Amino acid sequence: MDRITANHVTGSGKAMVQLSGNTAKITVTASGLVGGASPHAMHIHVGGGGVCPKPSEAKDHNGHASINVADAMKDYGMIGTSLTTSGDSTPNSALAVTRFPSGSTVDYSRTLEVTDDVAANLKSGKAVLVIHGIDYNGNGKYDSVLGASELDKKLPAEATDPALCGAFTTSQMASMPNGAADTGDGATQAHGTNTGMVAGGSAAALIGLGAGGYALRRRSATAR
Repeated sequence: MDRITANHVTGSGKAMVQLSGNTAKITVTASGLVGGASPHAMHIHVGGGGVCPKPSEAKDHNGHASINVADAMKDYGMIGTSLTTSGDSTPNSALAVTRFPSGSTVDYSRTLEVTDDVAANLKSGKAVLVIHGIDYNGNGKYDSVLGASELDKKLPAEATDPALCGAFTTSQMASMPNGAADTGDGATQAHGTNTGMVAGGSAAALIGLGAGGYALRRRSATAR
């Protein structure tokens, strides 16, 4: 996964999904995110370009250059699955803030049923994992520095703007790799005897599928 550096993100993370038919076992770990009681919405996005936004795509939001969900929609698409901690996991729960992990670290594991569309996007390399929630001005909480969220005017934009992002591609990996990823250059990287790819920056993510699977494409992440 790449840090969305335009959003002043310094966190890192890993993720793995094992897919059997439409059943997806999803594991996500992350650290260095906004702390306190701040929830971090997490989604598998589909139907876009299967990529993450570049720093150059930042736009003016309340007088600050940043990237919100709408800015990146063409890159990673719409929400296909909401990685909630309980209950519904459809796009209807996209902003179910009480049912997402909270705090500076994420340790998430859940088995969910995904739609045919999400499963197809995972297999074709068009699915993207996004963790939302940023601390643009470094004050340790979500506030209105970037204005209101375009998704829900009752929420500050910091609460819904993307923090970490990674696009999935095929892999033979069946378990989570140890350690953080190296800064990438778009090339693949092997782990042991299984071929896999990790995301750029210090955030790694991959997807497994039994004997085969899907992993995040490796990309560079240049800090601002």
